[in-house]
Amino acid sequence: MAEKVRDYDKLAGDILEEIGGKENVVSATRCATRLRIVLRHSKPKAKETVGAMPGVITVVENNGQFQVVIGQHVGEVYEAFADLVGESVTEDGDDNQNKGTILNRVIATMSAVFAPFVYILAAAGILQGTLILINLLFPAFENTGTYEVLSMMSWAPFTFLPIFIAITAAKHFKVNTYIAIAATAALVTPEWADIAGRVASGETVTFLGIALSQTTYTSSVLPPLFLVWILSYVEKFLNKKIPEVIRPLFVPFFSILIMVPLILLVIGPITTGGANAIANGYNYLVDVFPALAAAIIGGFWQIIVIFGVHWGVTPMVLSNFEQYGMDSFQAYQTIAVVAQVGAVIGVLLKTKNSETKKVSTSAGITGIFGITEPAIYGVTLRFKRPFIYGCISGAIGAIVASFFRPSYFAYAGLPSPITMVNAINSEYPMSIWGILIGAAIAIVLPIVLTQILGYGEDTAKQADEALASDQGESEKKDGSENTVPNEEEIAAPLSGKLMALSEVPDDVFSSGAMGQGVAVEPSTNEVVSPADGKIVFIAPSKHAVGVRTNSGVELLIHVGLETVELNGEPFTVHVEDGQNVQQGDKLITFNQDMIREKGLPTITPVIITNIGEYEEAIVEGTAEINTGERLISVVK
Repeated sequence: MAEKVRDYDKLAGDILEEIGGKENVVSATRCATRLRIVLRHSKPKAKETVGAMPGVITVVENNGQFQVVIGQHVGEVYEAFADLVGESVTEDGDDNQNKGTILNRVIATMSAVFAPFVYILAAAGILQGTLILINLLFPAFENTGTYEVLSMMSWAPFTFLPIFIAITAAKHFKVNTYIAIAATAALVTPEWADIAGRVASGETVTFLGIALSQTTYTSSVLPPLFLVWILSYVEKFLNKKIPEVIRPLFVPFFSILIMVPLILLVIGPITTGGANAIANGYNYLVDVFPALAAAIIGGFWQIIVIFGVHWGVTPMVLSNFEQYGMDSFQAYQTIAVVAQVGAVIGVLLKTKNSETKKVSTSAGITGIFGITEPAIYGVTLRFKRPFIYGCISGAIGAIVASFFRPSYFAYAGLPSPITMVNAINSEYPMSIWGILIGAAIAIVLPIVLTQILGYGEDTAKQADEALASDQGESEKKDGSENTVPNEEEIAAPLSGKLMALSEVPDDVFSSGAMGQGVAVEPSTNEVVSPADGKIVFIAPSKHAVGVRTNSGVELLIHVGLETVELNGEPFTVHVEDGQNVQQGDKLITFNQDMIREKGLPTITPVIITNIGEYEEAIVEGTAEINTGERLISVVK
């Protein structure tokens, strides 16, 4: 376990170093699969460098965020990263220099606020769906005390949603958490619900002579979010003006005294009305042209997920549930999720590659629970075609479903196949049929398309053609026109003793997370190109190099383990990024003695990072191998 912790610490430290250190970090949050960092100043090569790090799936720069997609271990990396940046994450000064547009900052805030507790809402939604099924099978259950207690439990996180928002928003805006909770709690007290009810019935209730509105704030999103945002300025002002000796008492006193009336009189009614207006606009499109609304959500929702802006719809969805007790957006959103799961299953059934099967199985399971990032980045977007199949299938499935006017009648934190029961309602019996038929199309169609059209075999060919065009030369086999060989020989880039990748004392390599290959315990101090190709990556610390062969095989040669810590001292790089190389060209020379003096292994993994595009990789070398001898055969 300790070794894994050190790996997470190292990855967090490497990421922090490449993005410019903690002085360049404004804020950092996480979601189910991503470390989301807001930077003061963008670093030109950080995306490429961080994206190539072991343990990182990819990097997305969008909405003012540097998003590092890590997968299931994002929590451990986030904790290590948070420890490194500490209290320097954000204060004042020039933080606003590089936060991006207002829209980007709003979406980044939504992500930071909702990501930490989305699984709580998802769990509550699953409980609601379970109760729907039980009541369907056993109608008398709804009249029992057991049902009442379970129903109360399922609704509690939504009733007190403003409290959850107060906690996460306080962290995001750097506000005293307890002051934020105290002010927000006033919005969801039974006393305020009673006052609002009296106003709704026609009674006039005033505060300092100003009439109060009938707006209630249980399950609301924008009022508590705006409360904490404005509180961040109020609290900062009060901390500057109130003497330190009485500050612990009077900063909370004046903060609550200012913020609660401000929300009840002005901010709350305005923000609630804004969320309702957006929801009503969407509902109008659904009423007037349901097929168009369905096609947009079913077809483009996963594209929105790629850019990490999907949290922006949460206020609208919750407003629909608050106003009408139902929402169609999550119904179509579910179909889009199902379509990506179907695309992953299509790849799983089509591929003959064991590594691709393993990744597809894992991604498909997480997709069933509504988390599609592993499916997108690990499978569908990786091979491109399956992602397109999923989007098309999601749109078609949603359009067909729209003829049944499907809706969810219980909020789903993570819309997914297991939340489809939320569409069951006795007053709208066709709703669940719309979801089921739409989901059936969404899951079957990409499977069929994948079996007929393939899942991305042409990707390597396209890369070859582009590379040949860049180099101004073509690949020829047996004197004929340019083709991609069925098998490619990868030569040993250095001499030494062979070691199975599974025996390498580093989980990142031994687990196969980086790809398939072999390791070499070197007996020489020189790394040469294992094939004709192009340099596509050079580590800033000079310890690793990436080569893409002319047929598209992507190789990573990583000299030593943990050698990034040496800051390039034992290494000399003899090539440049983007340079064309021939087999045998010198790439790196290194000092083995210096590496060992630092207590680090010289074991050198040679990894095929895009193994998913190939049927298999066969290690051809024996126990000892010399530079230039056949090491691996890659079979198309």
